[in-house]
Amino acid sequence: MSLGSEFREFAMKGSVIDLAVGVVIGAAFGKIVDSLVNDIIMPIVGILIGGYDFSKLSYKIGEAEIKYGNFIQTSFNFIIIAFVLFMVIKAINNLKRLEELKLKK
Repeated sequence: MSLGSEFREFAMKGSVIDLAVGVVIGAAFGKIVDSLVNDIIMPIVGILIGGYDFSKLSYKIGEAEIKYGNFIQTSFNFIIIAFVLFMVIKAINNLKRLEELKLKK
């Protein structure tokens, strides 16, 4: 088998295509979550804690600027993404359990 045909067989396997689709959907989902956090959640949090805008928080040391507000923002994004993924996987697992129970009856 030639290198080209081996690569074609590898690239056309279902798992590789599924992974590619997952990456594209994940990137789009990430943009949605970023917008949710940046445009909706963080302004509300900022109002609740006295009008702070996390994205502008920084500390200057000489010429360097440490933008710890961006770190806080990214941490919120991660927590929200992780929670949403947890809830989706939990729902899928519940559906699988329900299907298994129906099949046993």
